[in-house]
Amino acid sequence: MAVRFEYEYQDENGQWWRAYGNENWEFDENGLMRKRFASINDLAINEIDKKLF
Repeated sequence: MAVRFEYEYQDENGQWWRAYGNENWEFDENGLMRKRFASINDLAINEIDKKLF
């Protein structure tokens, strides 16, 4: 299964970040995640530039 994601968060210093990327998940025959491959990028943003609320 492949997923694309984007989320925003604020760190302990008050800096806002946007994280985005892709993940590939592999599951075993019982439906449990066997492998997770992630490519994640973090971008510093200003609060006014937030897209997600």
